[in-house]
Amino acid sequence: MKTKSFRRSRVLPMLAMMVAAPISIPSAFAQDAAGCARQFELAQRVDMESFRDYDLETWLAGHDERAVTVFASGAKRIGIDAIEQALASHFANREAVWSWTELYRVVDGCHSAVILYDTVYAIPRIGFRQHALTSVTYTHDGNKWLSIADQGTLLP
Repeated sequence: MKTKSFRRSRVLPMLAMMVAAPISIPSAFAQDAAGCARQFELAQRVDMESFRDYDLETWLAGHDERAVTVFASGAKRIGIDAIEQALASHFANREAVWSWTELYRVVDGCHSAVILYDTVYAIPRIGFRQHALTSVTYTHDGNKWLSIADQGTLLP
């Protein structure tokens, strides 16, 4: 009899842990997801503001090297080096006015996220103004969020 009670005393706590474990695991994931969402909030803001403020180093650091950009004109650049080259005049001339309004956002835990912006890129000196919907997709590399794709669609 002693053996049975000894087994029972070991089995009951193990069963209790097994029952409780599924309850605690989702809350742990929820905390990670919430942390990733907070981290994403900062990353996307830094992405937009560093472009606006002509901070090339910060802007590049927020991009995956495999990034792709499809400009509102339809031109595409694949790889962060090609994108940097295409945008070199933006960072060098420091005269464009970049503004955006967030329209929609989806953050998938610590995996991926997408934001749709209403954007305006203007160079007042030459009378250039481009109004577009811009969709930016981000990926999480395990440590930080990186922009991996963006696409613009001209608006009137």
